Amino acid sequence: MHYSFNWALIFSDEYGRWFLEGLSITLQLSGLSIILALVLGTMLTTMRLSRIKPLVWFAVSYIEFFRNTPLVVQIFFWYFGSDPILPDFFKHWLYQQNIEFAIGVIALSTYTAAFIAEELRSGILSIPKTQLEASRATGLTFLQAMGYVILPQAFRIVVPPLISQFLNLIKNSSLAMTIGVMELTYMARQVEAHTFHGFEAFTVATLMYLSLSLLVSLGINQYNRRCLRVSR
Repeated sequence: MHYSFNWALIFSDEYGRWFLEGLSITLQLSGLSIILALVLGTMLTTMRLSRIKPLVWFAVSYIEFFRNTPLVVQIFFWYFGSDPILPDFFKHWLYQQNIEFAIGVIALSTYTAAFIAEELRSGILSIPKTQLEASRATGLTFLQAMGYVILPQAFRIVVPPLISQFLNLIKNSSLAMTIGVMELTYMARQVEAHTFHGFEAFTVATLMYLSLSLLVSLGINQYNRRCLRVSR
């Protein structure tokens, strides 16, 4: 069967706008999820390394649960099954928002935070314990020592694995289409359904994901190199 390629159709004003709208949603979804995952992952690491047993147990349970269950199942859980356990005020807030987008952010953030927590913990454990002990000896609390002395060094150490986690999150954002988030993959599917040109539609989406990932990787690497030059 002869396949007739039609790139002009894919890049027409209407379908080109769909791709740009999908890319915009992907950027918003990924950017917000990265920030929340980084904050939550840092909190989990701090809890796991504390000496308060309930916090340690909670952090370990959280990390093991979210790292060992599929992301798509977690998305469906938050979307279809979380209603009975969420507080009423939070459910009310969700229904006032774009609920699909909000659930996508929650699922991506909570999932990725578990991996970031482990990467960050490995970075902290590579720092000599004497630094924490010296910090405590000067009068700093555990949280102050972590915030001012340990975590800044750990973040610099784990930049490469953090980049991998950020890129994974961007790619995983495509799973949000399963609950109706109109991100890039969703829009590519819509273009394919309207034009019956799946090869062109998903080629464009693939190139957009590739470009986005390369830009994120380049940006973070440049920032890391600049920080290293400043520290020297």
